[in-house]
Amino acid sequence: TYFNQFAWNNFSYIEVFKGPAGSMYGTGTGGLILLNNFNEAWKPGISIEYLAGSFGLHNIFTAARFGKKENKNQLTFAHSQTDGYRVQTNMRRDNFSWTSQIKREKHELTASVLFTDMYYQTPGALTLAEFSNNPKGARPAGGGFPSAVNAKAAIYQQNLLVGMSNLLRIAPGFKNTTTLYGAYARIKNPAIRNYEKRTEPSFGGRTVFSFDKKMENSTMNFVAGAEFQQGYFNTQVSKNRNGEPDTLQTDDDIDNKMLSLFVQAGAEISNSWHFILGASLTKTDVKITRLNSYPVITKSRSYRNELAPKFSLMKQFSSRFYWLASVSRGFSPPTVAELLPSTGVISTNLEAESGWNYETTLRSFLLRNKLTLELTAFYFKLNDALVQRRDISGADFFVNAGDVKQKGFEFHADYHQQLYGGFIRNFSVRTDITLNHFRYGSFIKGADDFSGKKVPSVPSSVFSLLADMHTNAGFYLNASYYAASSIYMNDVNSAKAEPYQLVGCKLGWNKKPKGSCRLNIYAGIDNLLDETYSLGNDINAAANRFYNAAPARNYYIGAAFQWINPAEKK
Repeated sequence: TYFNQFAWNNFSYIEVFKGPAGSMYGTGTGGLILLNNFNEAWKPGISIEYLAGSFGLHNIFTAARFGKKENKNQLTFAHSQTDGYRVQTNMRRDNFSWTSQIKREKHELTASVLFTDMYYQTPGALTLAEFSNNPKGARPAGGGFPSAVNAKAAIYQQNLLVGMSNLLRIAPGFKNTTTLYGAYARIKNPAIRNYEKRTEPSFGGRTVFSFDKKMENSTMNFVAGAEFQQGYFNTQVSKNRNGEPDTLQTDDDIDNKMLSLFVQAGAEISNSWHFILGASLTKTDVKITRLNSYPVITKSRSYRNELAPKFSLMKQFSSRFYWLASVSRGFSPPTVAELLPSTGVISTNLEAESGWNYETTLRSFLLRNKLTLELTAFYFKLNDALVQRRDISGADFFVNAGDVKQKGFEFHADYHQQLYGGFIRNFSVRTDITLNHFRYGSFIKGADDFSGKKVPSVPSSVFSLLADMHTNAGFYLNASYYAASSIYMNDVNSAKAEPYQLVGCKLGWNKKPKGSCRLNIYAGIDNLLDETYSLGNDINAAANRFYNAAPARNYYIGAAFQWINPAEKK
């Protein structure tokens, strides 16, 4: 789905899985994000939050929760707008969601609706000279193409997502979860090169059977299921005349479907060994029909992966020391956006990505579990990796690299201290260090040989530090530091973005008064060091237009109010 359609009050928490997760969640090589609507702390009440900041930033978040734990309901509304840091970066997003959950002895039925209407301008990428001279500027006219301002480059996007999920407890330890969904997206994109209109209706379903068995010194779990998705899309591309569609260039119908079958088994033995073994089979069919030319042309492609297995284990040596290891295979066919990119060239010749991921982790809990330490090493060899390119107009297209070798280390430390009495109630410090060694293997395109080059867009090192402190008087302080090394912008490694450091801090007060009301008042600063840096880089862009300036130093202030139903606050 489109991740930009979500507001932060659409979910309670996020789970992030790194690496291939195909044994349970279909195709994919880069990871998985699960968004969860409710958590155990759900209570009836209302909440409202308002935030204002630099560059005309205004955010409003509201939510109403009603019902009981056996019949939860939640309505949310979010409005965000900003003038943006750069020229041609205005943004507005309105977001509405409704979620309802009914629990019975054997059933748990959840229904949800999410609607988003948003608009944001696209300023276009800059050359290094333009970025250094005026990072706030939009892409100027040149090469026969208008400027981003004259083209009125922007995205108009509306998304509707409706879903229903039913959990059925068939017998002790045996249950089924079945989900059905329907989605519709309507997108208009006046760009420097053309004017694109897309309608994307789709539907799908997923059913999962799971069985859990507890024995004297062990626990076993078995999962089996299937998932199906079907989309009927249409994309029309016209010439852009001052932000309005002109002469039709292409008109394409896209029929895409995906079927995935998966199984997974897990076991815990003597609270010491933990095993997971899973596998999936996926078939994806895509058919693109060009309607505006005669004779009508249809290009189709089927992607069938071999068995994609996953095996992981964890050994608990003591209550303080663990060892984890996993081996998994990922498989990811090209998306519709890659098969039919903004150049308008149908690219069903693209191959699917696939590869093996190897990972091992040492985890330790020290100082009475106040300190957590983790060290992870990984190696992921990705074959036929899809690499993005941009032509001189800014339109993107994709090519397959031979293979990409991704090696690295990740170190995580987390310290939390709870104090009793005095001014400070608790504080925590978290730090992460990532070292990446991402290189192309054999990658030759025409006369260009990129073998052994660094993969663009990936920093070789990243360091982050987060600190939180809460006082008994209700005051709190959040501080963050983030540093990234230089990032190469193209496959040939001839251009790069310079290293940058970001510092942010937030000071607030959320003393909980007696009664059912809570108040949170805060203010903060982002990019305290006023760094000039580029994010959302246009990798492998023609004419060296790589750079998109991120906001300079900026400020914000906000207040949040929450009322909890007195009958449910305990």
